[in-house]
Amino acid sequence: MGYSPSFHEHLSSGCTTVARAWAVTRKDGMVLGFTDHDMALDFGGVIFEPDSGMTAKALSQSTGLSVDNTEAYGALSSASIAEADILAGRYDGAEVRSWLVNWADVSQRALIFRGTFGEVSRGAGAFNVELRGLTEALGQEKGQIYHPRCSAVLGDGRCRFATGAEGYSLELTVEDVEDSRVFLFSGVSGFDERWFEKGRLKVLTGLASGLTGVVKNDRSRSDGTRMIELWQRLGADVAPGDRLRIEAGCDRRAETCRLKFNNYLNFRGFPHIPGEDWLSSYPISSGTNDGGSLFK
Repeated sequence: MGYSPSFHEHLSSGCTTVARAWAVTRKDGMVLGFTDHDMALDFGGVIFEPDSGMTAKALSQSTGLSVDNTEAYGALSSASIAEADILAGRYDGAEVRSWLVNWADVSQRALIFRGTFGEVSRGAGAFNVELRGLTEALGQEKGQIYHPRCSAVLGDGRCRFATGAEGYSLELTVEDVEDSRVFLFSGVSGFDERWFEKGRLKVLTGLASGLTGVVKNDRSRSDGTRMIELWQRLGADVAPGDRLRIEAGCDRRAETCRLKFNNYLNFRGFPHIPGEDWLSSYPISSGTNDGGSLFK
């Protein structure tokens, strides 16, 4: 995050024309630009709008691995950051970049902050968001966990299973929905009951397009309809006629990986690790004390 010689010379001149600019990149790929200048700025393929009302507090940075952080706040509007999008979680974990830029010559600029959105609050027509620096990720726990169940997420780089493979995903049109959490479908065949439990449901069209949820229950009802229930409601309303994609779920057991997904070579658990009962076991005179397993 250094200053170019020309920008450093401009800052040293004593008469500067500088402003701050922010670029917010959501996880769905949408990029929004904001600036505290009174005119729009254009650089890096992003147009930074002046009428967003977004600004930021002083940035706290230090050497070492301590977390760099600041806060940004601004007005809610349908043209920039809408309250409905915040409620839907579309800004959760969004990437943020902040520049100090010479508005008279935008080629003279310096990237002064890069991080992600943290906690977002809103009220009275405004929003306030915590900005977390890149060192935030270094404070998270890392490492291998020794557990009988798999530590990978279905479809990620460690699991390597193609969740979109035939027989493991299904696209449907919403027929009936309750509170954007319980979905009812008719004519769903070829998939065992509970096949989609612990799987993902992704909305493809409508107001909630791009949002995902985790399946809690997958049951066939007495009237022949299939009920898909999520753990929690989606952040935006889903209406009949919207398209969904549902992916098969994995409970991370070795048997499920081998029999349901035929992916045991990529299983990331330790199914033969001794359990707590083994710790309290002891040899008895009536048993076969041959050095083998105490549990047959």
